[in-house]
Amino acid sequence: MGTQNDKIILGIDPGTTIMGYGLLKVRGNQSSMIAMGVLDLRKLSNHYEKLTRIFNRTLSLIDEFLPDEMAIEAPFHGKNVQSMLKLGRAQGVAMSAALYRNIPITEYAPLKIKMAITGNGSASKEQVADLLRRYLNISPDQMLPHLDATDGLAAAYCHFLQMGKPASMQTYKSWKDFLTKNPDKIV
Repeated sequence: MGTQNDKIILGIDPGTTIMGYGLLKVRGNQSSMIAMGVLDLRKLSNHYEKLTRIFNRTLSLIDEFLPDEMAIEAPFHGKNVQSMLKLGRAQGVAMSAALYRNIPITEYAPLKIKMAITGNGSASKEQVADLLRRYLNISPDQMLPHLDATDGLAAAYCHFLQMGKPASMQTYKSWKDFLTKNPDKIV
């Protein structure tokens, strides 16, 4: 029988070409990988079809693994406004799937995730993946060629590391809660 501290965390690295995801099982102060993978959207040209697939895949992960919480990487501020808009939409539909199933969401900046795992905010994706492999005892044959998968797992692992610490990132329990905490998002 599980303890009160047992939980499953779904981590998402949003993207409109490849979305990465990872799931962690947390038991007390220990964590282990349940699954990680990618949703490859490169063959789709229609942006709205990509968003539909992101929503549906996130919902299917929630329904299959029943996570207690979601950790998602926040879009970083790039120079290309169109890329940021597309990435924000991808993040939004993944968040919508979690909110639809009443899963609390915590957003983490890429810098925060890298710092939490490597101690270095400018660490490479390869460094993050290698440390996750070691921390979670992931065998080399379980590692995927797309680093987006480990980026999704990294969001979940960062959330695990933050558990029991004062919340430093926004969490949302519902659409109303999101809009209350983000009045600038209302158009």
